[in-house]
Amino acid sequence: MNPRDTAQLDPLSSKNRVALFGQGSRADDDPDADRPHEECGVFGVFGSEDAAVLAALGLHALQHRGQEGCGIATFDGALFHTERHLGLVGDHFAHGELPNRLPGFAAIGHTRYATQGGALLRNVQPLLADLSCGGFAVAHNGHLTNARALRDELVEAGAIFQSTSDTEVLLQLIARSRRTGVVDRMVDALRQIDGAYALVCLTNNMIIGARDPLGIRPLVLGDLHGAPILASETCALDMIGASYTRTVANGEMVVITRDGAGRAQMESRRFSPACPARPDIFEYVYFSRPDSVIEGRSVYEVRRRMGRRLAEEQSAIADVVVPVPDSGVPAAMGFAETSGLPFELGIVRNHYVGRTFIQPRQEIRQLGVRLKHSANRAVLKGKRVVLVDDSIVRGTTSRKIVQMVREAGAVEVHFRSASPPIRWPDFYGIDMPSRTELMAAQLDLAAMRERLEVDSLGFLSVDGLYWAMGEPGRDMASPQFTDHCFTGDYPTRLMDHEQERADKDLQLSLLVEA
Repeated sequence: MNPRDTAQLDPLSSKNRVALFGQGSRADDDPDADRPHEECGVFGVFGSEDAAVLAALGLHALQHRGQEGCGIATFDGALFHTERHLGLVGDHFAHGELPNRLPGFAAIGHTRYATQGGALLRNVQPLLADLSCGGFAVAHNGHLTNARALRDELVEAGAIFQSTSDTEVLLQLIARSRRTGVVDRMVDALRQIDGAYALVCLTNNMIIGARDPLGIRPLVLGDLHGAPILASETCALDMIGASYTRTVANGEMVVITRDGAGRAQMESRRFSPACPARPDIFEYVYFSRPDSVIEGRSVYEVRRRMGRRLAEEQSAIADVVVPVPDSGVPAAMGFAETSGLPFELGIVRNHYVGRTFIQPRQEIRQLGVRLKHSANRAVLKGKRVVLVDDSIVRGTTSRKIVQMVREAGAVEVHFRSASPPIRWPDFYGIDMPSRTELMAAQLDLAAMRERLEVDSLGFLSVDGLYWAMGEPGRDMASPQFTDHCFTGDYPTRLMDHEQERADKDLQLSLLVEA
């Protein structure tokens, strides 16, 4: 049975974090709060009798992209079937009766982290609508930067919204389009939205995939015994044994249908003017799984190269290199290789402590970092340690890890970030603190070093990050990647923020969002 969509306290929603823990306390005490949070993951399969099972497996591989909610929608030739849940994929879609619950030859799925709208069941995707052109389900990774402006216009024109998710704006635009045919309606809708998105959509006779005009959010195409697959990352293809076909291009829509013989066929259509792609560089820094390949680059190898370049730019006289697990591991390996220092697991991560374990009592909250990380005293005692992490956001968790390492006997701690200082927030689907909460936006290097209580502090340069990506450096006239978190160079218009709509309370007036 689905969890009730009620007004109960949700410890993951921004309002209730304050209600449970007090203003600012969760960011200080829960290590998960001091990270750039996951976006979302999308998956689609067409032409397989195991569509629901494949979707569940694909979503399991994409679980790292969002843990607040998950959903699957299928079509069996006559009816749509859908399930949406709060919680993890394995808690809801790992049972043997899944093909009976969600029958069909086509399926799309979604794992969600709430960047727009609260962590409530009504906002979990795929969203399903009954349009004049037939049933239409959509799953979305990213964020529309003019969603509030469009929503206001649609509501003024009489539209009725059932969620506070920006994805529903897209559904409304498709429903109100004057074009004929679902594909043309979708093209019409896509030409009205701004921001970052990777979409998978399901109708009664096709699956559609689309990627934003700059290719900010990732989307790949694969094949499993003739059944086309769409997924956020290649790790989802690996999970189900599918082969990688290609990356969906920026500004491209792929329409997958059946031919007269019942075989899947695909049509490619461009819905925006051709322009150079600018994929999000933070996918390589933090979000994507290290075993994924994005835009032809191995995420693992890029992170290792980040560590190698970091050692050249920010060397340290030390005895041992220790990663902050898990995303700091490849960069720490690269740092150790180039510096000639031994690589050791001086910090052990506990993967079995969920967010809900962090309780409101102060004495328990103060243990937040130690619940997730443990110091390996045998490695750290009496050593000069280089701690390598993928990035630093607020710095609260980094400071606590440094304290833990010192208490384990380290005589010196040198902190190195395998990415440049994060000085600007994200508006494209990453839940990141405001600029006033970003440590590097408020403090200079000396003040950050003092705040973290480290003997030295160093960051990878922007050009060093581009070198790790295989580029000679950042092209200032035409940047190769979306890198606004480091540079402040936002690649699209931020209409909602320009018009001060972003902070507007978007509660459905008849529903409590406690």
